[in-house]
This record gives sequence, structure tokens and C-alpha cells, in this order.
Amino acid sequence: MGSRLRVLRQQNRLSLDALAEQVGVTKSYLSKVERGLSDPSISTALKLAHALKVDVGRLFSDEVEPELVTVVRAGERTPIAGGAGPGAPHYEGIATGLSGKRMVPFVMYPPTDAAGSPFKSHAGEEFFFVHAGTVELEFPERTVELGPGDSVYFNSSVPHRCRSTGPEPAHILVVIHDDEAGTADRVPSLP
Repeated sequence: MGSRLRVLRQQNRLSLDALAEQVGVTKSYLSKVERGLSDPSISTALKLAHALKVDVGRLFSDEVEPELVTVVRAGERTPIAGGAGPGAPHYEGIATGLSGKRMVPFVMYPPTDAAGSPFKSHAGEEFFFVHAGTVELEFPERTVELGPGDSVYFNSSVPHRCRSTGPEPAHILVVIHDDEAGTADRVPSLP
């Protein structure tokens, strides 16, 4: 029960202190329950389930909840935006059916010409991993060239745009995180 309780608490963005206060137990007791050193009474388990907005059975189940592990096969990605024609950018969402995410993962196929594309910026942080092809990630004061296996992590508030530069179309795994938004179920303005 302990590890499941910790996961559910974190999904609800509750600290040990906050959950303990809601349930009427001490932080140290709740920590022992999460570490498997103590078992809660039925009344405490019911209060925990209520505070975490789950059925009490989920606290004790050995099964991995579908919303805790999501597998998306290559052919199951969700088209989320894109232009028509060769060289136009397009995007495929990953784990779009999972709610309450703190990250937005997607695959980007950048345009071949970024000169006509405006610089984008948004709240949060961003991670690019080049899976195939070569790209230029352009910032106002700097341009970074990336090839297969290269990655870059940056503050998304820095204006940026990206283009494919090689003969082979680039494929980039992009992960955006914006904890301030409270949810990552939306896709910010794409790079």
C-alpha cells in the first residue's frame, strides 16, 4: 500500500504535511505508512481514500493502475498539429489520453525552412532529443546544431524556433514541462 499511497499523493500534488492534516494523522505516521512500516486502520484508510479522491480498494490493490503506466506504440501517436506538404512541420502527441500529466511529450517533425516561422516562447522548460536527421534550434542570440542522439534542455520562455537541415527529415522527441500551469494536458504553442 505504501508505494501506491505515495504515487496517489504525488498525483494529487499533496505534500506529506497537507495529506496528514486532511486525514487527521501526523506527518511521521503517514511517512511510515508510505514506507510500509505501518498499516493504517480502516477508518484512516477511508479518510486517505477520500482525501485522494479514489476508491479505498485502490489503496490496497496490487494491480498497476492503467493511468499510472501508459504505453503508446509508434503507430498509436495522436496527430496534434501540422502543415500539409513535404517540409512542413507536424507533431504527434504521446500519452494524450493520460490526464493529470505534468509533462507534455510529443514527436516533432520540424519544417525545412524556419525563416518564415516566428519565434515561440511559453512558460516552463523544454527538452529536445534528436532521434533522426539534423536540426538547427535557433534562439535570438544563438543557433545550436543538433544531430541524431543530441539533446538540449532550455527555459521555454527564451524565444526559439527549429528547422530540419539535412536531406533526411528530422524526428525530435520534445518534452515540455510547465508546473505553474497545474496541468500539462494542453499543448502550448508548439516550437
